[in-house]
Amino acid sequence: GVGASERGRSMTEEKTPRDTPFTLALISGACAGTTVDIALYPLDTLKVRMQSEKGFLAAGGFRGVYNGVLATALGAAPGAAFFFSAYEGFKPIFRRMNGGVEHPLQHSFSASVGEVAACLIRVPTGVVTQRMQVGQYSSFVEAVRGIAAQPGGLSTFYLGFWTTVAREIPFSFIQFPMYEGLKKTWACRQGSETTPMQGAICGSLSGSLAAALTCPLDVVKTRMMLGSKSASGQLYQGTLSSLRTVAVEEGPSALLKGMGPRVGWISVGGIFFFGAYEKASDLLWKSGAWGRRDA
Repeated sequence: GVGASERGRSMTEEKTPRDTPFTLALISGACAGTTVDIALYPLDTLKVRMQSEKGFLAAGGFRGVYNGVLATALGAAPGAAFFFSAYEGFKPIFRRMNGGVEHPLQHSFSASVGEVAACLIRVPTGVVTQRMQVGQYSSFVEAVRGIAAQPGGLSTFYLGFWTTVAREIPFSFIQFPMYEGLKKTWACRQGSETTPMQGAICGSLSGSLAAALTCPLDVVKTRMMLGSKSASGQLYQGTLSSLRTVAVEEGPSALLKGMGPRVGWISVGGIFFFGAYEKASDLLWKSGAWGRRDA
């Protein structure tokens, strides 16, 4: 499936910055990830089926768009929590390395660390989810057993890991500086911090652009996770060679398959995800359990 990753993930910058505590980021991220992954799951299913080498209709068309949702539901909270915790944890580290001065690249590097952490959860759940989405398995238990019984054993759950990382890191480098910049500009213009909904809109816009630009990497990631074979009968292996194979065998436009649902998922998901994270964060700060936000 699509990672929390791609919806955009947001953290609130304060006028007097106080780093978001680890546990607060963990809980907010888990709430946000679960909300958006389940709410927009059908769009992800349509995208995966469009990217399948079998073609959209043969992979299931519009039937059973919630196939595999259990795997996504189980992985959403820990995947998003891993991301947010690493992101919030590394932001102050990179800021200190720059003498305490904030720079947009710090957000990108922090997000990249978060993506690698999240992929430890996101990739195995994605392998199970996507194989169920295209009809390879009919139940969660059957899928887990079937994938574990493959010649690669448990490593089969991590098919496409490095391609997923290779997709997420440029996604973060495009999205996060743009997201933080939009939010800062908006806050300056109105003379106050952005609201959760304003933050969500900034996340949605930046995520849409990043989603479109990284679509080719998403296509080959899907082929790898499905264990698909090229026209020559070879499994898709290696990010660059897979990109080349798809472009040569199916034409360059094949690398843009599923872009509509992908961009739609991430732009709408950005509103859900950033909004849910900002709102959860706001409520948790107000509980007083983590002290004062502007302390």
